[in-house]
Amino acid sequence: MIAVIIVTYNSSDVIRNCLESLALSEGEALRIVIVDNASTDETIHLIKEWAAERPMSFEEMPVQAERRPTAKCTLIRSDVNVGFAGGVNLGIEAHMKDSECDLFWVLNPDCEIEVTTAAAFRNCAESSSIFALMGSRILYREAPGLIQSDGGCVGRWTGICQNVNQGYQPEEVIRPKAEALDFISGASMVASRNFIETVGLMREDYFLYFEEVEWAARRGSLPLILCDKALVHHHGGTAIGTGSVTRRASPFALYFNYRNRMRFLSHVRPLALPVSCMASLARIIKLALQGAWPEAWAALLGLFQLPPPKAVRSRLSEKAAELAFGR
Repeated sequence: MIAVIIVTYNSSDVIRNCLESLALSEGEALRIVIVDNASTDETIHLIKEWAAERPMSFEEMPVQAERRPTAKCTLIRSDVNVGFAGGVNLGIEAHMKDSECDLFWVLNPDCEIEVTTAAAFRNCAESSSIFALMGSRILYREAPGLIQSDGGCVGRWTGICQNVNQGYQPEEVIRPKAEALDFISGASMVASRNFIETVGLMREDYFLYFEEVEWAARRGSLPLILCDKALVHHHGGTAIGTGSVTRRASPFALYFNYRNRMRFLSHVRPLALPVSCMASLARIIKLALQGAWPEAWAALLGLFQLPPPKAVRSRLSEKAAELAFGR
């Protein structure tokens, strides 16, 4: 059985469509666990309303429940925003207690899936027998038909992450070989139970961005795999302002991206830090020359591990900001 872990934060504009697409899945049993990171909008109301309208079991569990989830759809409400990895880990920990769940599908709330995607993941998992993380092609919803990701690669000396084939039409490109990839996009990635039991959960000190990159880097000899028959559609950055082919990333997103790039390299490739710093500075200068001063300033502070701009810190509650930035 596949456990689908969805971390929500002010996701009222997208969560219903995501859940509806999962409910329409054919050929594979799913257990859905939604971990809400202290949303202040209508997200919780819409989740409960959606569940009440469907002939499926639904339960709400405390964050540190001792028992395993038993319903088809479970809601875990955190009283503080613990970040992306913190939310994912809560969902994984809950369903690791369920021996029937052998695949753990991390899915963003602004994603919608094809009815055959879950079954395709199951078939690939069974044919591969052993793997760390599995991904698929992800298409943009806001730029219909364009590829967002066919998996990801990390610059060896820059630490800059690139989504393979991003911005291209599917017929224009060749799918990459899984062995050429460094990570699977956190928007939609399937982890095997064996991988989680071997390497552990995601690191939570990043708070946002690079968690899935670091997770994949710990996989050792366990391979990444791609499922060609699975397809996911992703709005991208609806809550945090992630950049896309049609828009620039927000200061909030840029701060974490630049900060965590350096943290990631300090963990896995410290000799690359000087080169990465220079490459990052070049990008920041380009932002400034384009007149994107708030974005450039946030990226610069993140790059040098300094406290964020007030506008970035104020987007999180006091408790969440302490987790993300320290006191």
